[in-house]
Amino acid sequence: MSQTKYLTTKEAAFYVRLCESSLEKKRVQGDGPEFVKLGRAVRYEQSALDAWMHANKRNSTSDIREVA
Repeated sequence: MSQTKYLTTKEAAFYVRLCESSLEKKRVQGDGPEFVKLGRAVRYEQSALDAWMHANKRNSTSDIREVA
């Protein structure tokens, strides 16, 4: 049985190699990875972080992101 791994903002930021404040800003702006809110606590599924990074792959810096 596979267990879902939930990470704190600090752990998630380390995992995706961003500073915590960048991840927090992306959460507020709505362009960051999906997260779970448990009261005041925020948690990220490791698989959601992987999916978010995969969705943001580019071949060059001039690639334009498609708006969903």
